[in-house]
Amino acid sequence: QAQLVESGGGLVQPGGSLRLSCTTSGSIFSINAMGWYRRTPGKERELVASITSGGSKKYADSVKGRFSISRDNAKNTGYLQMDSLKPEDTAVYYCNADLRPSYSSTTYNYWGQGTQVTVSS
Repeated sequence: QAQLVESGGGLVQPGGSLRLSCTTSGSIFSINAMGWYRRTPGKERELVASITSGGSKKYADSVKGRFSISRDNAKNTGYLQMDSLKPEDTAVYYCNADLRPSYSSTTYNYWGQGTQVTVSS
């Protein structure tokens, strides 16, 4: 069974940096688009950044110039580098990916369990 697992969250002061990782487990044939979302209490889940299999990237306006999404296709891993963090970046961050397990000819959409990012002094 394929899974996504986020790591790298934690508590950081305003202006600080964190790097989130999204690793895959299980036998994966291929990964198409990957994305990072976040959710805060009382708000809908927000797309933060996305990256296609070819490397095309998109960012939410609120994080442009501060966050950078990347992926290592050889490791089936995605990353979100977050710099100049602000208190309003506090949220649970989720990894999302369209991936095809080795045992299937179908691509499915997967979510990780989420990792908490808290920006506070």
